[in-house]
Amino acid sequence: MRDHFDLAVVGAGPGGMAAAAVAAEAGLNVCLIDDNRKAGGQIWRGFKLDTAARSSTSSESGKWSQRLERTRCVIRTESQVIDHPAPNTLRIEHNGEVNDLTYGKLILATGARERFLPFPGWTLPGVIGAGALQAFVKSGLDVHGKRVVVAGSGPLLLAIAAGLTDAGARIIAIYEQAPLSRLMSFAVTLTRHPRKITEGLRYARKLRAASYRTGCWVKFARGSAHLDSVTVTDGRREWTHDCDWLACGFHLVPNLELPLLVGCTVSNGYIVVDEVQQSSVRNVACVGELTGIGGLDKALLEGEIAGLSAAGREDQARAFSRRLNKLLSFVRRLDQAFALRNELRTLCDSQTVVCRCEDVAYSTVQPCASWREAKLHTRCGMGPCQGRICGPQTEFLCGWRYSGVRPPLLPAELSSMAAASQTAVSEARTIEEAQNS
Repeated sequence: MRDHFDLAVVGAGPGGMAAAAVAAEAGLNVCLIDDNRKAGGQIWRGFKLDTAARSSTSSESGKWSQRLERTRCVIRTESQVIDHPAPNTLRIEHNGEVNDLTYGKLILATGARERFLPFPGWTLPGVIGAGALQAFVKSGLDVHGKRVVVAGSGPLLLAIAAGLTDAGARIIAIYEQAPLSRLMSFAVTLTRHPRKITEGLRYARKLRAASYRTGCWVKFARGSAHLDSVTVTDGRREWTHDCDWLACGFHLVPNLELPLLVGCTVSNGYIVVDEVQQSSVRNVACVGELTGIGGLDKALLEGEIAGLSAAGREDQARAFSRRLNKLLSFVRRLDQAFALRNELRTLCDSQTVVCRCEDVAYSTVQPCASWREAKLHTRCGMGPCQGRICGPQTEFLCGWRYSGVRPPLLPAELSSMAAASQTAVSEARTIEEAQNS
């Protein structure tokens, strides 16, 4: 089965939704693809239209959801892109079935994921990514009365802690690894972004009962069958909290796997794009966290720009350049403020696991000179996540460049791979017969 669209958009978070809506409104035949059950991405997970007025974020979600619904955009949820087998072709798996989708233009809005850094005890039940715990709570996990320590790096720690507080969790403390001096410098620049200041003040009100400390990080976690306690340090002293959950994440890393498979150029960890979001590959644009971790406003604006450009309205797209440059400046300051400190490279002991899928210890990968060598000799990165967790970890710890992209991009059914192979063989035979006739 093969479908064709003028434009395919991969990723139905805010950036992808904006791109698809704008392009569809301009008359393009658009398909929006996402592996979740509903559009909205992590930031708008659990959104309900009848509660949209409660916050500016929800209001934006309602606006873009309604705008997208009014178009003729085809939305394919619970569908994952597993391959890019030929130019202008995506291979998609849905409910164990596979089909190829061809497109004239492509917009990638695959978002970002949390960066995890290993420390003794980080694989214990009860130690979880900060964003992951937030997602579980939005999906119905009961954390009422649970003692939670939130730690790591990045502005999302406050948002996540506030959300956990709303869900009834008891936030014991919030620990940010970045030093206060860098955060103060960053805070000064927020005067150009009043909405972010308003959000920060709202989080502060909700978290007034929790301790917030900078220049501190988790040293190790303890427990037998489940997390019992967390020990934290500021580099000079150590102290311990008894807790039920440790929500820990070190900012975000973009999901570059599909852009890399398509052939997009990467620089300093992000996809290189021009002023209308076009990548180094013709007719392929990238938006949102792929081009820099910048949050909701940046994702929406870049989505609009890419959608307009895909529809041939580049003059309109370029009219947003001033607003975009302001947001890109914010991205650079954000990266500088929450850069990871060197002390985090020394948390692992010899037995600390760095690849959870294949149970590979730090001492095993240390002698390796590259990501490829580690894969060949230790199976690091060979598990179901295909290096999505251990790749950024070893890049930080060992200085390797992650190079593990190959199809299928995500774990796929064997039947899907077999069907794809049969389709390729059938198409090759058809071409050969046409050439011989």
